[in-house]
Amino acid sequence: MTLYNEGVKCYNLYAIAMNVCEPGQDRNVAALSFMFMCGGLLNMKRQIEYMKIALEEAQLAALEDEVPVGCVIVCDNQIIARAHNQRDKTNNPLGHAEMLAIKKASEVIGDWQLVNCELYVTVEPCIMCGGAIIQSRISKVVYGTPDIKGGAFGSSIDILTATNINHRPKIIKGVLEQECSQIIKDYFKEKRNINLKK
Repeated sequence: MTLYNEGVKCYNLYAIAMNVCEPGQDRNVAALSFMFMCGGLLNMKRQIEYMKIALEEAQLAALEDEVPVGCVIVCDNQIIARAHNQRDKTNNPLGHAEMLAIKKASEVIGDWQLVNCELYVTVEPCIMCGGAIIQSRISKVVYGTPDIKGGAFGSSIDILTATNINHRPKIIKGVLEQECSQIIKDYFKEKRNINLKK
């Protein structure tokens, strides 16, 4: 409903632009400018909504005493998979949110190639998850906060600079960065406090 309202708002702006424009400005140019602006706003709104759901997954991870990272995978504007870190719970080094979500998405689609899918994750993916993203042909990765120690999309290293890889997803960073960063900081602060009390 929120996206619908935004769409109506943009349509109204388009109508205004067609009738009211700067002196000497072509009204079609003015209308197109409004349309591009609205497209960007709608896209940003959608990214925030999906990242909020990824944050819900991160909160579930924290409740399970896992590093709070959450992930959702979207195809055709529908969430087809969601997951959070479960490495400690499963004693599995592959139990990162992205890896679990990619596995679920492949099962839903019935194909290992997630060509038209977008991945939203609260923390920049590591090398392992970055490799899985490339291998699964995910088209776009949107992450919240950078990981300067282990991020594989520019913060620690950038695996997309490898010359011979055959797929490079579009990377968008910093969506709800503060919220995504805060949940990680709170988790490790609590861990440190527990250790000090021992």
